[in-house]
Formats: sequence, structure tokens, C-alpha cells
Amino acid sequence: MQVPTVDAADVAADVKLLDVREHDEWNAGHAPGALHIPLGELAERLAELPADGELHVICRAGGRSARAVAFLNQNGWDAINVAGGMQSWHAAGKPIEASDAGAEPEVI
Repeated sequence: MQVPTVDAADVAADVKLLDVREHDEWNAGHAPGALHIPLGELAERLAELPADGELHVICRAGGRSARAVAFLNQNGWDAINVAGGMQSWHAAGKPIEASDAGAEPEVI
């Protein structure tokens, strides 16, 4: 399945970012300012997505986000997959934060 893709290192700081990982993955570490909707809830929560502009989609390694991008693009969004997911995001030195303010953020 071919979907529009960008390397994590090339994602600008001000993009709209949708994280489709599960709750435990999100809680362990996520990009600041990202919107969190697990892939399994995406179809029923479309109203929460921004209606205009590009939407970058991320998961742990890129597989779930690629499925989400294909679905979103078929339904009218301009979505782009973040290749390598949060693993590549973190490896590129991009910021991550944990949901628990006292916890050390990590990608699981």
C-alpha cells in the first residue's frame, strides 16, 4: 500500500500530528501537541480531526499510521504518514513527553 510519506526527521515543528497508537504507548511517550486517537477508534472519532490542511499521522513504527493515512485520504483528509513512527521521531532527536509529568518519556 503506497501512501504519502515523510521521514520523521523532516517533519516541521508546527504540523498537525495525529498519534494512532494505543493508550499505554501514548502515555509512555508522545510528541508534544499531538492529537491522540487510537487506530481502532479513528472511524468513530473523525469529527475530532482538523478539517483543513495537512495532517501528519504517526504510530510506533509506521504500519498503523500508514493504514490510518490510507483511510483518511479516502475520506477527504490530506494525510501524510510519518515513516518509522515514534521510533524514528525519537531517534531523530525530536521532543517526546510522558503523560505522567514525573515519568521519563520513552517509546514502547
